[in-house]
Amino acid sequence: MGTDVGGGTGDRGNGRVDERVGGVEVRAIGVDEVEGWDRALVFGFLRPHVESAAEFRRRQWQPGRVLAALDGGRQVATFRSFDVELTVPGGAVVEADAISSVTVSATHRRRGLLSRMMTEDLAAARERGSAVAILVAAEYNIYGRFGFGPATRGHGWNVDLQRTRGLRAGLPTVPGGRIDFVTMEELRKAGPEVHDRWRLTQPGAIPRDELWWRRHTGDIQVPGFEWKEPFAAVHRDAEGTATGLVVYRVDDNWDGSYPNCTLTVVDFFALDLATAAELWRFVLSVDWVRKVAAENIGPDNPLPLLLADPRAATPSADNADFMWLRVLDVEAAFDARTYGAPGRVVLEVEDRAGFAAGRWAVEVAADGSGRCTRSTDEADLALDASALGSLYLGGETAPRLAAAGLVTELRPGAAAAADLLLRTPLRAWNPDIF
Repeated sequence: MGTDVGGGTGDRGNGRVDERVGGVEVRAIGVDEVEGWDRALVFGFLRPHVESAAEFRRRQWQPGRVLAALDGGRQVATFRSFDVELTVPGGAVVEADAISSVTVSATHRRRGLLSRMMTEDLAAARERGSAVAILVAAEYNIYGRFGFGPATRGHGWNVDLQRTRGLRAGLPTVPGGRIDFVTMEELRKAGPEVHDRWRLTQPGAIPRDELWWRRHTGDIQVPGFEWKEPFAAVHRDAEGTATGLVVYRVDDNWDGSYPNCTLTVVDFFALDLATAAELWRFVLSVDWVRKVAAENIGPDNPLPLLLADPRAATPSADNADFMWLRVLDVEAAFDARTYGAPGRVVLEVEDRAGFAAGRWAVEVAADGSGRCTRSTDEADLALDASALGSLYLGGETAPRLAAAGLVTELRPGAAAAADLLLRTPLRAWNPDIF
């Protein structure tokens, strides 16, 4: 389950498969049915008090990509997907089927409705040429049976400014660079440029479309999602090129006559270390602030090591798995990414849905490029589609999955050898709910 990012316009559904599951009809809805779909969505997310967001949902509607289950004309389950680029190790992108807004009303659980919607969507995605499918799982135990595995983690830090003395000495600077606050309108112009450059450096990242930026800068407000204008600042180099941005909010909290405010970082992107240092120096110097909460800046963000006292940074309590991935086209997915070391590994993949099932040889050249093909050679590792999804972006390791019994070594040392191949300089991270 997840909330929404994405877009699309149109008029009617496109005649996708119309099925009945236990007397309940499952089909793509037309744009004229979006209001009922939105109502079913908020019921599924246990938020019946939320006002209708049908106008916003119509902006996201795409023919054949918004599914519902209907019982006697009432929508009782929801499902939406859209196509998106996913950055993979090495900076290439693959086409991903992004799944969102998955709900089943409490009155219609355990009737196979989710299975039918998911089966139809994944089959259609594979037919369209999507290499993978992705989603954000609200519950851990639902999506593994559909071949999804945890592929990225959300990770943040809490920094106690009374314990640290700011950034350590000797960090690079940007001569002639500057940081300026920007309005929300200006952020809608500068933000996409910085983010589009950054996302191609980060495995697991996806684009943010115009609707995303309009929603997160207050130009469009969605019922049920409170929006308050944040602070937004852009870093530019001496030539005036934007190289990073930070978006944050500050609470208004005082301990008697002493300020005790927390600055919460909502967005932080920097294209190089010097820009990152300049932005963090700025964030850590805001008056009245005693704690900086960087809610989600990625598992490999070096923020603690930039501080004069790294112990002043403690992990966020919300650090957990985030985006899940399911491989639909093994060859297309594994051919697109780069690898950590030359070598060869043969994987025996079990996949009940059949998309990734079979024996696959991944061969990596000295330059890090790889090729994946079907093989009849003896397998080195055995795993299911869920574990394959966890390994694909480099967010998980083969030895750790083997230690947990989620990967089986068929040849001694195969997990360690596979780890060398699949290793990535940056662990996968996606900051965006969709």
